[in-house]
Amino acid sequence: MRDLGKVNTSMVFGLWRNLTVCLVAVMVTILISKILPYYLSPIVALVVATGLYVYIYNVRASGDKSCMVPTITILYSIVGYAFLTIILNMFHIWGLFEMPKEFVFFTNPFIPALILNPVSFIIITGIYLYHNKLKLCINCKLQRSFGGQRGAVGVLNREAHIQMRNFIIFSGLLSLAVWAYYQFYYIDVNVNGRDTYIFTWLTIIAVFLDELYFSIRYYNLYLDFLESNELITPAELRDMTAKTYLRFYVICGDNIYLNQHANEYGFSNNEVFDTPFFTKQTMNGILAEDVKKVIEKMTGVKNGELRFFYGRKSPDDDKHSLLRYFYFLDGDISDYPELEAKGEWVSFDKVKYLYSNNPGKMAELAVYDITRLATIMLTEKIFNEEGYRKTGLKSYNPSFNLIEVKKSKLDFQDDKWIEISMFNSDTPLYGLKKWWRRLTGNKKKKIQ
Repeated sequence: MRDLGKVNTSMVFGLWRNLTVCLVAVMVTILISKILPYYLSPIVALVVATGLYVYIYNVRASGDKSCMVPTITILYSIVGYAFLTIILNMFHIWGLFEMPKEFVFFTNPFIPALILNPVSFIIITGIYLYHNKLKLCINCKLQRSFGGQRGAVGVLNREAHIQMRNFIIFSGLLSLAVWAYYQFYYIDVNVNGRDTYIFTWLTIIAVFLDELYFSIRYYNLYLDFLESNELITPAELRDMTAKTYLRFYVICGDNIYLNQHANEYGFSNNEVFDTPFFTKQTMNGILAEDVKKVIEKMTGVKNGELRFFYGRKSPDDDKHSLLRYFYFLDGDISDYPELEAKGEWVSFDKVKYLYSNNPGKMAELAVYDITRLATIMLTEKIFNEEGYRKTGLKSYNPSFNLIEVKKSKLDFQDDKWIEISMFNSDTPLYGLKKWWRRLTGNKKKKIQ
C-alpha cells in the first residue's frame, strides 16, 4: 500500500511555482510603482492582482491539486494594499484629515512599502489564523482521506503552512524595519540613496533571497523523495494500471477487529492500531458481490453483512480509488475467537480513548475514517438538516457505539452532515449568514 503515499513530481514543482509567482507579483508591484508615476500605483497593484487571479483560476481549472492558499493570500494582500491606498488618498482629497506626503500618491515621494508591508502582515496573519474555515481548506481536508498527512504526502501538505508562516515573518520584519526607519531616521527633505534602499530595495532583496531559499529547499526536497523512492511522475501515473484499494472494518457488537502491530505503510517504524483487512485490486471499480467474496476470504467468515462506508478517488487521477466497507458479524466475539488475518477484538470504547488521547498510536487512515464516522453520527444526533439544534440544550453531548452504526440508515458517503458540523446554528449570526449564502448561491460542492 506504499503507493498511496507516493507524491507526484508535479506537486513538488507546483509548490515552488506557486511560491515563485507570489514573490514575483510582490516585486513587480513595488518595482513598477517606482518606475511609473506614483498615482498609477493602485492601478499597477490591481493589474498584478488580476494576473494572480487568472493564474489561480487556470491552475484550478487544469486540475492541479497544489495548495493555493498562499497564492490567494498574496492576492488579497495586494488588493488590500491597492484599496487602502485609494481610500486614504480619497480621505486626504476630501480634507477629512491630513496625511504625510509619503502616503499620498499625488506627491513626491510616495512610499508604497509603508502601506504594502503592514497590510500584507495583517491579512496574511488573519488568513493563517482562520484558514480552517476557508472553503478550499475544508475541501482539502475531505480529500485528504485518500492519502493522508504522514509520509511524503504529509510533507507536501505541511509546506503550505510553512510558506504562510514565512510570509507572516517576512512581512512583519519588513514592516518593522521600514516603519522604524521612517520614524527615527527618515528626514522629510528629499529621498537620498539610503532612503531608496530601505523603502524599495530592501523589500526586493528580501523577496529575492526568500525565493532563493525556497528554490534550494524544494530542490533538496525533490532529491530526498527521489532517494527514498517516494516520487511518481505524471507519465508513470498515466501508464499505471487502474487500482481499487479496499479497506474493511470488521465489527461484531461493539467491538472491532484490529491489528495493534500494524505498520504505517512503510512510512513509520512505529507500530499502530489498524484494520488488517486492506487489499488492492488491479481494476477500475469493483462489483459489490466481488467485494463480498474478498472480505469473506480475508476473514474466513461468510455470514457477515457487508455495507459500504465511503470512498474517494485519488486527487492525482481518476484511475485510483480507495473504498471503505463495514463487515458486520452476528453473535458475540466469542463466536469468532480468531479470524484469518492477524489481529484481535478491541472494544470501541478503547478505540475512542486512543482516538481522543493518543491518535498517533492509530493508523492515519483509521483516524480519518473514525473522524468521518463520528462527525456524521454525532452531528445527525445534535442538528436537523437545516442546521438547527434538535434540542435547546447546548450542553447536550451525545455519544455512539458500533451497534448504532450497524442500525443506522445514514449515507456516510454524503458530505451533508460534515458540512452541517462546520456550519450550523452554533455559528455566530447563523441565520443571517445562511440567508446570504442562499441569496448568493454560495453552496458547498460535494467532494468527489
